Amino acid sequence: MPTSKQTSHKVGFISLGCPKALVDSEQILTQLRAEGYEISPSYDDADLVVVNTCGFIDSAVEESLDAIGEALAENGKVIVTGCLGAKEGGDVVKKAHPQVLAVTGPHALPEVMSAIHTHLPQPHDPYTSLIPPQGIRLTPRHYAYVKISEGCNHRCTFCIIPSMRGDLVSRPIHEVMQEAEHLVNAGVKELLIISQDTSAYGVDVKYRSGFWQGRPVKTRLTELAQALGTLGVWVRLHYVYPYPHVDEVIPLMAQGSILPYLDVPLQHASPRILKAMKRPANAENNLARIQQWRQVCPEITLRSTFIVGFPGETEAEFEELLAFLQEAQLDRVGCFAYSAVEGAAANQLPDAVPEEIKEDRRRRFMELQEAISSQRLAAKVGKTMTVMIDEVTDDGVIARSSADAPEIDGLVYVEEAGEVQPGDFIEVEITGSDAHDLFAAASD
Repeated sequence: MPTSKQTSHKVGFISLGCPKALVDSEQILTQLRAEGYEISPSYDDADLVVVNTCGFIDSAVEESLDAIGEALAENGKVIVTGCLGAKEGGDVVKKAHPQVLAVTGPHALPEVMSAIHTHLPQPHDPYTSLIPPQGIRLTPRHYAYVKISEGCNHRCTFCIIPSMRGDLVSRPIHEVMQEAEHLVNAGVKELLIISQDTSAYGVDVKYRSGFWQGRPVKTRLTELAQALGTLGVWVRLHYVYPYPHVDEVIPLMAQGSILPYLDVPLQHASPRILKAMKRPANAENNLARIQQWRQVCPEITLRSTFIVGFPGETEAEFEELLAFLQEAQLDRVGCFAYSAVEGAAANQLPDAVPEEIKEDRRRRFMELQEAISSQRLAAKVGKTMTVMIDEVTDDGVIARSSADAPEIDGLVYVEEAGEVQPGDFIEVEITGSDAHDLFAAASD
């Protein structure tokens, strides 16, 4: 008689926050599966629930606390990890929800697993062979985030990330490349490279060389991009500060090794505001660098984020930002009204901008950028381009071009694409556009 199957241990999982937190979640889920735990899709079926939180801005804190409260109400056994867990040594969570079993900060795989082992002991016979080399992923099968470092050495006055995630710690380059290879071998067609400061990769280890495929490779952005560019998939760079050495990766984009796409968080254009923010660049140099990048790679797509209503921002300084936006002609832009995040040094600055003025400036900023985006997208009508399929629907397919990062940029809606599936590349002709998206027909 065969023995009855051992009752499995099931863990529910909620992942909030940015792609960097998503990667933390993927690592925890991978370890859970490696140790024989099952992942439950519902509260009712889970033995306990892990909530990976965000704590960057007030709305994210509220969302995280609400998610914890819901998990407690529906399940009762909750372990909290992530950025909110690092605030005030976990007291923000514990004060709001004293019933939680444990609280850890971000990037805390050993601590999370230890808490899980305490409250839900590891199954006796884990089936480690069931874990694929690329680990457990929360993204669709055709794209994946690869985090190359943790933490940040900057102390921007509006940001509390270093207090939660610590100083820069770069991953060994052979580990990054091994992970990238595993993902490509598993069918991933797009690698999204992320960190708190991608340009600073390797600074903490003085760009020392590691080994990949039997040859030395420097732990540095340029060399990493060169190596990733040999894998034959889309490679997209995010969170890139405009340091001078970033210029070295633009020729790689021009020659097609990596996508002609750069996500550069510029935040403002006024020299005084940038100084008050403690940002590592100024607007004049940024404009010159953008012009230089476009000369080397005319097809480059530039994405950025900005903050309006920073403490002390005058109407003249905001107008300076609008002038920069008009001059820079960025392709993709996000804008946030300044939020007084608890613990941020900027909260102590004088002359806080009233909420109604912050919102008015955000509206005016986005109206200008929408006009710029509309013009830049309209210029693509009539062109032929390669797109990647994200989703197949009854009305056609939803795709992205090299100019579109998943979830944050626009989409390409394609009619009559034929027999395709997510992850496929097809050639399309652009037939129309609006302020954010493109419309296309599959090329014959």
